Amino acid sequence: MWKRVWNHDKIAYGGDYNPEQWPEETWEEDMRLLKLAHIDTLTLNVFSWAALQPAEDTYCFDKLDKIMELAKSHNMKVCLATGTGAHPAWMARKYPEILRTDFHGVKRKFGARHNSCPNSVVYRKYSVQLARKLAERYKDYDNIVAWHISNEYGGECYCENCERAFREWLKDRYGTLEELNRAWNTSFWGHTMYDWEDIVVPDGRSEHIDEDRTVAQGISLDYRRFNSDSILECFCLEYDAVKEITPDIPVTTNLMGAYKPLDYMKWGECMDFISWDNYPSNEDSVSQIAMNHDLMRGVGANQPFVLMEQTPSQQNWQPFNALKRPGVMRLWSYQAVAHGSDAVLFFQMKRSIGSCEKYHGAVISHAGHENTRVFREVAELGQELEKLGDEILGSTVPAEAAILFDWENWWAVEYSAGPSVDLKYHDEVMKYYTALHRQNIPVDLIGENEDLLGYKLLIAPVMYMTKPGMDERIREFVKGGGTFVATFFSGYVDESDLVILGGYPGRLRDILGVWVEEIDALPPHKKNRFFYQGQEYEAGLLCDLMHLEGAESLAEYQEDFYAGMPAVTRNSFGGGQAYYVGTRSGEAFYHQLMEDICKEQQIQPAAKAPDGVEVTKRVRGQEQYLFFLNHGEGKVHVEMPEDGMELLAGKACRKGEMMELEAKGVAILKVQPKQ
Repeated sequence: MWKRVWNHDKIAYGGDYNPEQWPEETWEEDMRLLKLAHIDTLTLNVFSWAALQPAEDTYCFDKLDKIMELAKSHNMKVCLATGTGAHPAWMARKYPEILRTDFHGVKRKFGARHNSCPNSVVYRKYSVQLARKLAERYKDYDNIVAWHISNEYGGECYCENCERAFREWLKDRYGTLEELNRAWNTSFWGHTMYDWEDIVVPDGRSEHIDEDRTVAQGISLDYRRFNSDSILECFCLEYDAVKEITPDIPVTTNLMGAYKPLDYMKWGECMDFISWDNYPSNEDSVSQIAMNHDLMRGVGANQPFVLMEQTPSQQNWQPFNALKRPGVMRLWSYQAVAHGSDAVLFFQMKRSIGSCEKYHGAVISHAGHENTRVFREVAELGQELEKLGDEILGSTVPAEAAILFDWENWWAVEYSAGPSVDLKYHDEVMKYYTALHRQNIPVDLIGENEDLLGYKLLIAPVMYMTKPGMDERIREFVKGGGTFVATFFSGYVDESDLVILGGYPGRLRDILGVWVEEIDALPPHKKNRFFYQGQEYEAGLLCDLMHLEGAESLAEYQEDFYAGMPAVTRNSFGGGQAYYVGTRSGEAFYHQLMEDICKEQQIQPAAKAPDGVEVTKRVRGQEQYLFFLNHGEGKVHVEMPEDGMELLAGKACRKGEMMELEAKGVAILKVQPKQ
């Protein structure tokens, strides 16, 4: 039996609804419109802490009771939030310790949203208390499909609560000051700690040059870990409170894609299912959006996830909040489903009349009726999802290629004092992902603890930090016949950001068969070049000066004093291959390299398609679903790779037949099982 994300017999459709912001006499009209749009799922109570707890010893659930009954009477499924995303004003006034202190040491006042110190005893007490009371009150509602803890956790705090908690976290991690001093290399600049009380938070008043640069990488890296763990503890405390009372209702919180401050790989281990909010910028490519979906799927051990939020039309916080053009909302919704989502949810059901989100897109606009372009598009998509029924639900996305995505490595790379301010971890990951995605090669983005068995290709862009045991796992993977791809600035340091002595790339040296003697950082205007497979490509950003230690050279630098030295290498190791890309190049090179490696490893695309058409595959037992997504501006013709049924049009297709796909068009082929 395939696994359901939650209690739904179709792809869930709906999103955030905030009726508490509106007079009760408007609610029934809202329901009429939402039913007309084929909405079946509502996320409720996200920011209602102030309404639910108007004073320290007073709780008021009268309005929420009415809202819950309203949803039930209209057969709406409910994703019920604990409402703890923003604390009430009385709490800040009475207990100022719950207010965060920013990077510059300034104590915040009441306001904004994530303004609670994650290590405040008061905040934790009352957030857990509210979560428990909600679970007790609504435990018998059979239309609650999930608990939604808080909302978009994030940010950092540098207050005294956190400083004290940080010291305790360090005691657990290191045990002794001697071990801490070793890990942090505190003999540098006389930073030796003689007492746990000597440790202060690394911020703009202590170790940091600015928010992204620090003179003491060890303590700053640990504070990142600590902050992520602290906020995760807040989630877990509410999780435990609702699970104790409603053990059968799954629990989640909405993540934010490649969000740097929180180690989502660790968070994924604590969530019943992954949900996330997809808000691309105007500059994001199709591959960027796809990678975020795949990353979130990877955080959840590559099981189906939930698209918790997207906008039906436009956002409100970007410099230029462009509308989604006709067809784009539908296209991007199906893209989420194609990459593993079992839900299409929006923020928001109805536009508010005030504050910063009053112009954020919604199903129900300020006009208050159904006669808008956005409403029609939402309703049409809702009707399609109803027709699909339980098709696709619970299916997974099979992949033979994986990219290692490590948050701690991300932090360490960008805290590093050199070699280049332009070196950005996420950018380098994107280059390899894009090369595979544009060839419609399915990709898993995995954490360091993910099982490598079953993958043919593992890519670890800028694997600067080599944690204990990771090199051995890669070693066994390659020996067993896998292909490993590493890049410049890999294998340099251990988990404490201490250099691994003996030559770069450290513990990966024997696998890759190279020794990197030096690394040249090129300014943006300067380039080197190399030839690969007879074609010339540029080399920029960083250029490794390396020597072969068993590997063969596939490309050499053409300029500067290191002309003739290898730029790209391949090493036979056991039954597999290890590639090393010693410089940054352009899109054409990565495309060619990935094409060559995938051909070598017999890694096939989900299906062949014209440029601009994204193809993915989901599998459920013997059932296979191929998604064809035309991101281009004109119609195209796609050759059907198998016999099957196109689900959206309800049309049978034959292998080799050409199917027309409109601009922004979508097709889902249910492959006919082989006899």
